[in-house]
This record gives sequence, structure tokens and C-alpha cells, in this order.
Amino acid sequence: MVKSLILVAGAGGRMGKAVVAEILRMPGASLAGGFERAGSPVIGKDIGVLAGLDVIGLAVEDGAAAGLKRAGALIDFTSPAASVENAMAAADAGVAHVIGTTGFSDADEAAIVRAAEKTAIVKSGNMSLGVNLLAALVEDAARRLDDNFDIEIFEAHHRAKADAPSGTALMLGEAAARGRGVDLGEKATGMAGSRVGERKTGDIGFSVFRGGGVVGEHTVSFAAMEEVISLSHKAIDRALFARGAVAAARWAAGRAPGLYSMRDVLGL
Repeated sequence: MVKSLILVAGAGGRMGKAVVAEILRMPGASLAGGFERAGSPVIGKDIGVLAGLDVIGLAVEDGAAAGLKRAGALIDFTSPAASVENAMAAADAGVAHVIGTTGFSDADEAAIVRAAEKTAIVKSGNMSLGVNLLAALVEDAARRLDDNFDIEIFEAHHRAKADAPSGTALMLGEAAARGRGVDLGEKATGMAGSRVGERKTGDIGFSVFRGGGVVGEHTVSFAAMEEVISLSHKAIDRALFARGAVAAARWAAGRAPGLYSMRDVLGL
């Protein structure tokens, strides 16, 4: 069916290429096409060749409009501004939207919530099964361990990663805050990359590393005076995130409007 096809935003980007490759590999998934921002040098090029595969006869399009007429779902790892624009367009077209972009402002988040009133949106700071399972474990651990255990979230990414802390680190912070029954905004420290003074009881700390080609590493530590408990995840290949996004797109296509997460998709 045409409406089961998946459209890819930012098809010429690092994650866009990985998503295209995963759609073409995954049984039951079909590619509706891909698009880039106006003026991109890859517009008109074959999407399969860009992804390092064979010619598939689909060219990168200039904008989302044409592809949304064919698609049942849109996968989006672009930029906050582009993702908000794509959310509006997908909502108007009645196309499900999977958002793996991070770094949104409060205004961006509010716009996505409004778009989700018209279509199904799956939004997550990380699309992998392992990270979403990690978040569930972090929430449970935070619920069971009291304030004698300081919570610190360490994350490492490649040198080109723009936002810090990462969306995944913030997702893990939210999980820890839910477990503790507190507001992350009131307890987070290290968000600007620096700290002053002693750590306060109940703080949820963030430590950030940027360098080289690190795909993604996250560790949540619960540190007491006598012991430290750490929960970790290491991403080895970007295909991990692409695979989760494609699974989310297939799950979301045709679903009722609403704002969903990967925990909904995975049943966690």
C-alpha cells in the first residue's frame, strides 16, 4: 500500500543515509523517498547511491511536500527548526512523524505538542531498544535508592554533536527525576558545562565529552559514600538508531493522533 511508505527528511545527512539504508534492508518497510533543504547540493541525486547502495530510481527532492503525498510516515533526524517545520507539514498531511532530532527549545516543544493533536508523533532523544531499556532501569533504580546516592549522568559523542547535554542524557535525567519524584529542571547541575561549590543533596548531575568519532556513550552512576552503582550503554553503529526509527515509523503509521515515545513503541 502506498500509504505505508516511509519518507526520510535530511536524506543526504549522516543519519538520513543510515535511515534510508535501513528502510531498504528491513522486510516490510518501503521507501517513499527523501528530501533535503532548499539549495542542498544532493537534490536530484539518487537516494540509494547517496546511502552507499545501488541505484533505486528515487531522487532527493526539494522539500517535503511531494513526498508527504505518498507517505504514511516521516522519519526526521535534522535540526530543531527543520523538525518543527516538518511536524507542521506532516500534521497537515495526516502523516505520522518520527522525530529523532534533539536540542529543542521550549517553544519548539510546544509546537510539536500542537502538531501531535493532528497526527501521531513519536519523539525520543534516542531510538535504540537498549537506551530505552536503560532509561526504564534508571527510573527504577532512582525510585529505590534514596538521596544518599548522588546521581551523575556522563555522556560522550563525536566532535560534530551540536547540543550538550545530549537528548539521550536529558532523557535519562528525566527518567531519574521521575524515579525520585522531582523536577529535573530544579535538580539538574552541570548543564552549562561548569559547576561552582559543593554538590547539593538530590542533585542530578551531567558530565559531557565531545571528541573524535564517538557514536554515543551514556553512563548513569548512583554514588554513595560506600559504593557506586553504574548503568551504561554504548552505541557502536548508527544503524542502531536508524533501525529503531524505522520500527517506530511502522508502528506510528495510521495510529491515532498523539505524542508518543519509544517506550510506547517498545511496550516498556
